[in-house]
Amino acid sequence: MRLARWVGASGTVGEGFVVGDRVVPFPGGATVATVLEGGLGSARALLGSAGSDGERLDAVRLLAPLVPAAIRDFVAFEEHVEGVTASVDGASDVVPEWYQAPTFYFTNPHTVLGPDDVLSPPVSERLDFELEVAVVLGGPAGSDLAPADAATRIFGYTIMNDWSARDLQGREMKVRLGPAKGKDFGTSLGPWIVTADELEQFVDADGFLAIRAEVSVNGVPVGEDLVSNMGWPFPELVAYASRNSRVVAGDVLGSGTVGNGGCLAELWGRRGELSPPPLREGDVVTMVVEGIGTLSGTVGPAVAAGPVAPARTRPRNRLR
Repeated sequence: MRLARWVGASGTVGEGFVVGDRVVPFPGGATVATVLEGGLGSARALLGSAGSDGERLDAVRLLAPLVPAAIRDFVAFEEHVEGVTASVDGASDVVPEWYQAPTFYFTNPHTVLGPDDVLSPPVSERLDFELEVAVVLGGPAGSDLAPADAATRIFGYTIMNDWSARDLQGREMKVRLGPAKGKDFGTSLGPWIVTADELEQFVDADGFLAIRAEVSVNGVPVGEDLVSNMGWPFPELVAYASRNSRVVAGDVLGSGTVGNGGCLAELWGRRGELSPPPLREGDVVTMVVEGIGTLSGTVGPAVAAGPVAPARTRPRNRLR
């Protein structure tokens, strides 16, 4: 099954299934959010009663396939860490702590973009993309899940582009916090959610999802990788996210950037130069992931913000 959200000819938002070359609204006023809460079994039952009436897929504008409850973005590819470390610190290195447990940060669910949306980036001299696959959770909320239980919460998969302003990110991470504003302005998701059962054939004996992911800029290939090169399979990422915490339907968990050119910064680090060049206005980034589909995004004009006041030196008085 494929689940999507779209704007149709009437200008209203529709939510439903992608069936062949048509989008078919959910029956009974269901939404992607309520379908995710019901889990895969409920989604299958809903598809059986959805009928076949709907608009042509090429006649609607697809939106991000869900409004995420939260977005956690992991850094699960060793090869990516090697290259980006060289780009930031001048030396390729993977710290021992990376191997000890999967690491993630929270990003902004309020700046999510859909397929073919135009990105409004901040002023940046090192604008970048990040090719990722993300899981979308469904079913009941959970805490302290074992990996086997976490696997049952994976409703489906989508493509994720974690747009990045590397110059902003580099500054804030020197403060040992972040990434934050270097990522705050846009995350693209889409083109739809493909349910987990559709990709079961690609799960290898060790539980890793062996699908190909590719990215190009203006039609020129930049990187490609197998998603199974990540250091932990997706159920272990979900289990770790739930550790001493809570995961719910509608949560999005990104794999982190794939290796072998999944972002420009990795290549900058390996080559010691800004090649390929940072993204500029008008560039089109296209990501293709086996079994899921294609997600494209266009870089729009940079949005200049006002100056930021520096920190004030304070006297450190303890009494007024």
